[in-house]
Amino acid sequence: MSTQFKAVHGAMQAWVDGGILAGASCALLSGGAVVDSHCAGWADKEAGTALREDHLFRVFSNTKLVTSIAALQLVEQGRLGLDEPVESYLPALGGRRVLRAGATRLDDSEPARRSITARHLLCHSAGLSYGFLDPGSLIYQAYTARRVMHADSSLEGLIAALAPLPLTFHPGEQWEYSIASDVLARLVEVASGQRFDRYLAQAIFAPLGMADTCFVIPPDKHGLLTAYYAGASRNDPTVPGLRRLAGSPYPGAYLAPVARYSGGGGLVSSLPDMAALLRSLMPGAPCALLRPDTVAAMMRNQLPPGVRIGFPTVGAVPGKGFGLGGAVILQPGADDPPASAGEFEWGGIAGTQWWINPRHNIAGVLMAQRQMGFWHPYTFEFKRLAYQALLA
Repeated sequence: MSTQFKAVHGAMQAWVDGGILAGASCALLSGGAVVDSHCAGWADKEAGTALREDHLFRVFSNTKLVTSIAALQLVEQGRLGLDEPVESYLPALGGRRVLRAGATRLDDSEPARRSITARHLLCHSAGLSYGFLDPGSLIYQAYTARRVMHADSSLEGLIAALAPLPLTFHPGEQWEYSIASDVLARLVEVASGQRFDRYLAQAIFAPLGMADTCFVIPPDKHGLLTAYYAGASRNDPTVPGLRRLAGSPYPGAYLAPVARYSGGGGLVSSLPDMAALLRSLMPGAPCALLRPDTVAAMMRNQLPPGVRIGFPTVGAVPGKGFGLGGAVILQPGADDPPASAGEFEWGGIAGTQWWINPRHNIAGVLMAQRQMGFWHPYTFEFKRLAYQALLA
């Protein structure tokens, strides 16, 4: 192990020893090469199973990066128009209506000023919602009543569920984290003529050798799925203590086929597979899946001037825009490394996170299984130390 990465390894071990994480795996890339990888802690704390690189993680919203690549491949092939009205492919999503400000009823709406496009879906500016980040809101109630998020409905069924519901804002004018990536997955199916999981396996996983990334884990690999934990306090992420979660996000998840292969959060993956995915997006990648100009567009802010990302529970996130599949750091904030301007990043709610900085040609991926682990203090420390090591 190079001495420059000791601080990264030590920090991850400290989060494990401090009862914040059961385990964590991380990999760092420079110039397209994996220059460091490390595992700390446990895949299953109660069973005493040490975490290894072949263990599988619920990557949740890391799935969005894969879905984005799939859609952009079809754009490059001329089979999907980036700025074409979505109703050209999904007629049920034409003729959208938008909730008026302060609406208390779903029918208090007005016609959308423009159609949703694939670009809007890629950067979460379509006016869709997620229905679970804002409990009690009008759209939350509507999404719950229509079972928008349920895995027992196919991607085609998702479109049918969304069809009668209004948008929360006019497409292209704001940002809201949403079910957009699942809509995009259905768009991939229609444009490619293939079921979503089969398209990913053929066009992304096979070329990159991502043999452990899937929606349904083969029976002989069930034992590789890491245990999933919640912290002792939902309000204070630094309180020590972990509680094992069973049957999350639903009983039998990832172990048997379901109706919906979610483009927004349905994959499991391993550390080497995620590193291979990131490598394919770095300058001069030997196994690139997209043209350099497409990758550059992915990593460029696509939101209108003055619009930044934000969440109902935390408000706006200053200095961060959004590209075609991930956030873009426009101006580093207090928790960002000073050299992180231009970085393209995202992650999953269970603590898996990836980032690529094309200015420095470096990247990193961190894999953990802690509920509400996205943009957690341990992810901030990991990235800060990783930048220091990679740019030393």
